[in-house]
Amino acid sequence: MPTFDVTSEVDMQEVRNAVDQATREIINRFDFKGTNSSIELVDESITLESASEDRVAALRQVLEEKMVRRNVSLKALSYEDPEDASGGRSRQKVMLTAGISSDKAKELNKFIKALGLKGVSSSTQGEQLRVQGKKRDDLQGVITELKNNDFDIPLQFGNFRD
Repeated sequence: MPTFDVTSEVDMQEVRNAVDQATREIINRFDFKGTNSSIELVDESITLESASEDRVAALRQVLEEKMVRRNVSLKALSYEDPEDASGGRSRQKVMLTAGISSDKAKELNKFIKALGLKGVSSSTQGEQLRVQGKKRDDLQGVITELKNNDFDIPLQFGNFRD
């Protein structure tokens, strides 16, 4: 019986490269001179810090540009509200979300079931979803429908087996 897995992962090496490129760019850009702006990656979060909220928004834009160039989905980034830091500065945390939460897994399972394809079923296995069906064409249809809908998380499809 053909199967495939639906996962939501972030390539941390590409995230690290994007943060490094963004850091290099803000060091050289004229509009960031004297603002003491920084972008730091720590474990599963990125901290943006600058002199004002405007500069933090500009940092966010630079970071997003670099993420897109490195093929990291912006859906994997969740932004917290900007907060005041010491010395009248502003800071914003960006969390990297990886894995399919149980709520999202239920939503995906419900969506797949609502497609009404005969012989297609899905089950949650940890932080991924396994979809199985009788026909390969039905599974390819499920992949197409999942790609066409927005679930607010980046989805990857792999481990396709006949």
